[in-house]
Amino acid sequence: MKKDYLRVFDFTKDEFLFLIKRAKELKEGKDSSKSPLIGKSIGMIFEKPSTRTRVSFEVAIYQLGGYPVYLSPRELQLSRGETIKDTAMVLSRYLSAVVIRTFSHRIIEEFAKWSNLPVINALTDTHHPCQAMADMLTIFEKKGKLEGIKIAYIGDGNNVANSLIEASALTGANINIATPKGFEPLRESVDKAKNFTRVSLFSNPFEAVLDADVIYTDVWLSMGEENHIEKKSKFKNFQINSELLKKAKPDAIVMHCLPAHRGEEITDEVIDGPQSVVLDQAENRLHTSKAILEFLLAV
Repeated sequence: MKKDYLRVFDFTKDEFLFLIKRAKELKEGKDSSKSPLIGKSIGMIFEKPSTRTRVSFEVAIYQLGGYPVYLSPRELQLSRGETIKDTAMVLSRYLSAVVIRTFSHRIIEEFAKWSNLPVINALTDTHHPCQAMADMLTIFEKKGKLEGIKIAYIGDGNNVANSLIEASALTGANINIATPKGFEPLRESVDKAKNFTRVSLFSNPFEAVLDADVIYTDVWLSMGEENHIEKKSKFKNFQINSELLKKAKPDAIVMHCLPAHRGEEITDEVIDGPQSVVLDQAENRLHTSKAILEFLLAV
């Protein structure tokens, strides 16, 4: 039976923790001679620009022995009005899995409904589950554990925040979310996560980062919101800078899913500083992508 990865909660706690462990093994070169995707072609439909997600998936597919098929929306019949249903059913006859980066989460849910092959969410406006898995691998590498770790996310309650909340629930990490009023994360993700771990919402970032092990931020304006000047003005007190960093634990790590708008949500001093792990975090997108592909295509 096929399994999709559209949001973090599509995996059980055991599955999610297994995949973090598996990604770490793959990063360390274990089973490097195996090629589980030999003879398999993986479709990649990207409606949004991408650096880390596209490259990490293409390289992951290649290193696992598969063939990545990049499908620009402009070159598909979707751009001429073909339904998601028809596209999904046809691609199911050619491919072994599909990776999709799109806008509305309903699009990927509709695609997965009609596809008989695994569908992986490479980002929607609501969730970014592959990023969250790489985040948790990074925290585990740096802190040696996940359960009980205190994460402080500062900024917009966007797709990254939603997935980070769900990943915290499955790993036992505690998470504080600090956003301006009106920009809180998805209530459904928060409520469900509270059944497993502590999730606290703040409007003051200095309270949220107090004694945190991890400080995390993302851009204030997501793709498609670049001209939303009014929204940006509400985030001026939510910058990760040296003063905010002092309120966290002395050995706290700083994370950003990138790309960063330096001088807005984070300063150069912090993102380039000794506590920053953003490059390790970016690298781990490759290893978790490999683990996800291997797992879903073996189900």
